[in-house]
Amino acid sequence: MKSSSSPDAIVIKDLVLIGGGHAHVYVLKALAMRPMAGVRVTLIAKDLHTPYSGMLPGLVAGHYERDETHVDLQPICRAGKFRVIHDEAIGIDHEEKRVVLRSGRPGARFDVLSVDVGITPSADVRGANEHATAVKPVSGFNARWEAMLRRVIEGGKHCEVVVVGGGAGGAELALSMRHRMREECKRRGMNEDLASFTLVTRGKLMPSHAPRVRNTFLQVFDDAGVKVIEDDGVVEAGEGFVTLQSGRKIEANEVIWCTQAGAAKWLKDSTDLALDENGFITVNATLESTSHKDIFAAGDVANVLKHPRPKAGVFAVRQGPPLDKNLRRALLGESLVDFTPQKLFLGLLTTGGKHAVLSYGNVAMGGVGPIGERLWRWKDKIDRKWMKMYQEMEEMAEAEVESSALALSAGAETMAAIRAVPMRCGGCGAKVGATVLSRVMKRLEPIPTNPNVEVGIDQPDDAAVVAVPEGMVGVQTVDYFRAFVDDPYIFGQIAAVHALGDCWAMGADPHAALAIATVPYGLEAQVEETLYQIMAGACSILRDAGCALAGGHSSEGAELSLGFSVHGAAPREKLMKKGGMKPGHKIIVTKPIGTGTLFAADMRAKAQGRWISNALDSMRQPSATAARTLFDHGATACTDVTGFGLLGHLVEMCKGSGVAAVLDMDAVPILPGALECVELGITSSLQPANVRLARAVANPTAVSGAKRYPLLFDPQTAGGMLASVPSDRAEDTVEALKRDGYVHTAVIGEVLECLPKAATAPEQVVFVAAANVPFDGVSNARPQKIVSCGTDACNL
Repeated sequence: MKSSSSPDAIVIKDLVLIGGGHAHVYVLKALAMRPMAGVRVTLIAKDLHTPYSGMLPGLVAGHYERDETHVDLQPICRAGKFRVIHDEAIGIDHEEKRVVLRSGRPGARFDVLSVDVGITPSADVRGANEHATAVKPVSGFNARWEAMLRRVIEGGKHCEVVVVGGGAGGAELALSMRHRMREECKRRGMNEDLASFTLVTRGKLMPSHAPRVRNTFLQVFDDAGVKVIEDDGVVEAGEGFVTLQSGRKIEANEVIWCTQAGAAKWLKDSTDLALDENGFITVNATLESTSHKDIFAAGDVANVLKHPRPKAGVFAVRQGPPLDKNLRRALLGESLVDFTPQKLFLGLLTTGGKHAVLSYGNVAMGGVGPIGERLWRWKDKIDRKWMKMYQEMEEMAEAEVESSALALSAGAETMAAIRAVPMRCGGCGAKVGATVLSRVMKRLEPIPTNPNVEVGIDQPDDAAVVAVPEGMVGVQTVDYFRAFVDDPYIFGQIAAVHALGDCWAMGADPHAALAIATVPYGLEAQVEETLYQIMAGACSILRDAGCALAGGHSSEGAELSLGFSVHGAAPREKLMKKGGMKPGHKIIVTKPIGTGTLFAADMRAKAQGRWISNALDSMRQPSATAARTLFDHGATACTDVTGFGLLGHLVEMCKGSGVAAVLDMDAVPILPGALECVELGITSSLQPANVRLARAVANPTAVSGAKRYPLLFDPQTAGGMLASVPSDRAEDTVEALKRDGYVHTAVIGEVLECLPKAATAPEQVVFVAAANVPFDGVSNARPQKIVSCGTDACNL
């Protein structure tokens, strides 16, 4: 891997992709395989797992598991070294060339932008939004369908299900749901006709396909016992019914809405892009916007004026290669190339079970029978092959910026800046320029403040002056580390939470923070943007914590890094220390563990997107409220779980308190995916050093083979609070913490007395309990009189 200080790491242009649709999936893989030197790629996606629409009916029918039908964008982006912003776009600022995000965080700047966000529900029928389950967006439909399935089966009463929409999608889903419902009822020994299905369509069934296809499906519907009502669309949906155009009212306990969906509302509300009458982005045959240069659109959200086609996944998939080609050309300033899609396409349409119908122009064959079964196997092979392309990442190529057309076309000033990178100054000459700093600080306004900061960042002095309120003592701490996520805003948030953790753990309120930031070498505009993003993320945490950004130091270097020196204050009598644990108290942790192994796996492109998303959410959660709740419930000792791992920090608390402890390994909360990563043999680079603390475990032979055991040594970033509370208040404490939003809080152990010396080594201060691990001296399901505190006074 090349250092970010080398010339080929310099960012010249930003390509931003909004959405993870089928065309963008191709572009991401293509850019990862054949990178463009000097181009930074950023994906903005609400969902990091893209469903493959061709396999949705099979997923609904129960033929596939979820992960078999979804492309995980996180490993692709990690392999390509792309930035991922897990957020939702809600607008485009054309003047600033930024994408506006729903979270309110600073938008992502672009030189070239592409939109592939699919389509959203467009139920303009009275009552449909309240009483129907929308198929669009496809990314969330399976969860909605599974919830409906549970409602029907758990209710145990006959249910009338109405599917609205007679296109291929509605037909396939109606049959798939019917098949799955019957199979689930059969498996439970229930009435297979617990639910009846009716498909309602405003026109004819499957109007865009040949009459033979329609007739075949009408026969399949009849054989499956699914009613079809044609030429009579729904005009109203209500509680337990739908009303048709003819005035006919039919029973409908569940309504599935599968009519033509519309474009995302934000495209019309917050941009001046040229749109068609339905709100879709109008694009030329090059897939570039008809109104804005360097903005592209593909998939269902785009309307190619020269080549109108149905909103079908097959067209979105085939737009991938021409979109990739023209995005590259746009970045290089080259002329774009027209794309002409095929007029006819091969359709393999499923019939609920493992059968399919072939549709190609006027040709149709298959159905429920031997030919249909062979067609389904063919379709399954095609779909799995497509998925495999994006589930297995080959070795990526490297790009050289000096010889790239992008660098050469950027102009003499840019080339001079690029060539100067290897000769950048060290020492104070490595500082970020004053003009850049000034612009960043202005963009960060309002700067977080605190009334105890007498001289801060807004005054031109050499150091901050922070008053310690009367009756309080000052608390000082520092943390600093390099970026392990590609989104600088998120990194800034995590760095701030991590640095403030020590203050919160001691029961102190943070008053002032001094930032220490290192930004990778680059063009001045890129340095400014990166510094702004990390500090904007950090300030969002500091502001909520009531902690002032009192000053700091910024420099250019090889890697993005950030840290804070934090000053806080607390009443002396209320300070919580590691050394306050008392025998009989319960041990509580407020966040799940596993960040070390998860991000080690992410660096290898082995972690699933939802695992990383969950971990980032956990790390960004401040622990201020958790610390206050623990103190209010009588906690006598507290620390935050960070680099030494859960076991390392528990050992520190035991030795500082002159006690021992039993740790219930099975009760420790673990982040999703962490156990899977450890089982793959993936651990953090700090893991071996932490494992040396195994000498503190009194019964390593009995527990070291357990699957969860390595996670006790997993180094954490911005981990939770680890505290001891009186036994009789432990249950109330856990409930209060969960109400505060720390939903994974758990009692994970108990504090033991220091006991007379036996055969145990002096450093063994923790006994690890687990399922099927035998031990002697049980009291309240916890071992007693087993371990030593390791002090000279202890005779253990």
